[in-house]
Amino acid sequence: MLAEARWPEDGDDGVPPGVPGFVFSAFHPLVVAVAERCLTRRYGAGPLPAGNRTAVVLTSAGGDAAGSAHVRETVAGGGRVGPLFFFQSVPNSVAGHVAARWGLDGPVVCLSPTGDPRAEGEAEVDLLCHDGDAAQALLILIEPAPDGAPGEATAVLLGEETRQ
Repeated sequence: MLAEARWPEDGDDGVPPGVPGFVFSAFHPLVVAVAERCLTRRYGAGPLPAGNRTAVVLTSAGGDAAGSAHVRETVAGGGRVGPLFFFQSVPNSVAGHVAARWGLDGPVVCLSPTGDPRAEGEAEVDLLCHDGDAAQALLILIEPAPDGAPGEATAVLLGEETRQ
């Protein structure tokens, strides 16, 4: 493990800061907050230099449940869904946002685990590194709270030299 970050950590209060282009739920700000903390702890300011071969692996069983519920309720009520909801309706959008901001030029993979999220995420990281698609990976584990609160997230930067 090269670096790790969590939300919440000591001093965190409430929802992480908003992310331009993402609306309504805490899912996207939570992903960005833990990713930035983790990468900053390892590298300071970004972006990383080209050729870093850093993958992003986002693992969430429920995804943006609050955003999905909002869209479902809006459509059921005959309302109009805002265009940003189409952009952010898949977890790849926020994982791609993190990759673009930090210059991470490895693959972007999103998983919906059926078992242990960390074990499934680490298995994907191992596969990406073993196959040569990535030299390291930012593994983001996130599950929003069911009541719309921010929930918890962990980001771990794993490098092939640290894996066994």
